[in-house]
Parts: sequence; C-alpha cells; structure tokens
Amino acid sequence: MSSVAPETVLSVHHWNDTLFSFTTTRDPGLRFKTGQFVMIGLEVAGKPLMRAYSVVSAHYEDHLEFYSIKVADGPLTSRLQHLQVGDQLLIGRKPTGSLIMDNLKPGKNLYLLSTGTGLAPFMSVVRDPEFYENFEKIVLTHGVRWKSELGYFEHITDDLPDNEFFGDMVKEKLIYYPTVTREEFENQGRLTDLIESGALFEDIGLPPFDPETDRVMICGSPSMLKDLVTILEKRGFVEGTSHAPGDYVIERAFVEK
Repeated sequence: MSSVAPETVLSVHHWNDTLFSFTTTRDPGLRFKTGQFVMIGLEVAGKPLMRAYSVVSAHYEDHLEFYSIKVADGPLTSRLQHLQVGDQLLIGRKPTGSLIMDNLKPGKNLYLLSTGTGLAPFMSVVRDPEFYENFEKIVLTHGVRWKSELGYFEHITDDLPDNEFFGDMVKEKLIYYPTVTREEFENQGRLTDLIESGALFEDIGLPPFDPETDRVMICGSPSMLKDLVTILEKRGFVEGTSHAPGDYVIERAFVEK
C-alpha cells in the first residue's frame, strides 16, 4: 500500500491575503486521533512534494480540512493557494502528532494556546465531544496580529454553540479568547504577556495556571512555544510524551518557510 493517496478538493476558502483553508475527500480507511497531523502535497516534476499539516476537521467527519498560510515563494504553499474545487491533492496515510488527549494526565481545565495557523489542530479538538466530557472548561486562545487573521471566528462563536449533538456542552464549557496585537480589539496584546500579567485569567474568570488542575496544549510559532514552556515550567508543569502523560504538550505550527 502506498504511503500517500490522491484526494479531491471539495472547497477552498480565502480568509484574507495571507490565510486560506480547504477541504478534500477522505479515504474511508484513514483514521486519525483528534489533534494529529498528516503529510499533504502535490506532485511536482514527477515527485510528491509533501509538508506536514494539522487536521482541522473532526475525526468523525467524512472529509478532511486544512488551514494554511500563503507563502509567495514557498515550494508547496505557492501552489496550494491556487487550489480549485476538483483538483487532486496527495494525503499521507500515517497520521501522527503530540497534541492528543493520551499525552495529558486527567485534569479540570484544558487550555488550548495557539497563535496563527497553530489554531488548526484545536479546531479539531473543540469539535470532539470526548474532550468536553473529560474537562470542566476548555479555554481556546488564538493570538494574531490583525483581526482578519482570526480564522474560524464566526464558526467558533456562532456555529459550534448551535451544533445539534454537542452545542450544549460548547455553551457550558468552551471559553474562546482571541487576541490581536496590531489593531484595536476587545482583547489586545501578545498571548504570553496576557498570561504573565494575569489579564487572561481575569478576563475569563479562572485562576492562574495550576499544574494540579490545569492541562495545556500549545501550538504556534517557535518564539511563542519557548516563552510559554518557560512560563509553565516555572509553575511546575511537566511535559507529556507518548510514553508518559504530563501536564502539557507542545507542537510547532506548520508554516512553510
């Protein structure tokens, strides 16, 4: 069996000049855990050109969805951003990744800390009823520069609470906290600064991080990851792995350079 399979593009959505998302068909045999990523790509010069992308869609949906930045000279994204409905895309058959529930110890509150396209795996998380069943509160943060970069804003605020299967759990348990750095918005500032100052916790009405009760998943830029890990470890949080579940797990947002 080949390690990749061709899938057909079903839809393409351009959020702004720098961000887009797209959906494809899904092989019925492809199984993945919420929060994982797969390799996706195109055939270029007779060879597959593949990059890692977190899966945005829920594990139970019959399609796959991905969220991407546009890189003008990126070997793959310079081509992906021109996708049209009906185009063929290569999808890897071996999902993997650290942002899964198995890598976390049981806890009370789950924080999903993201910047930019690091939101992608957490869109799968907030559409998975199992996560709501395992935590009292789920806090989804998304740090961006401009309001136009808040992809999925309306889906999170309007569509998820109306979901016929788990909308009530969303209304009860999900706290969405988007923040913008370069223009006026209800929440302003770098995510790490809002955490260190305590402003985030004041705004959402929860106490500061506590390794006894809180679990954390992080996905974003390298600088954000480094700063947040420093904050967590100062507070006694221990990283989780596939061998030993911990208080937090991290993954770098997949952005093609």
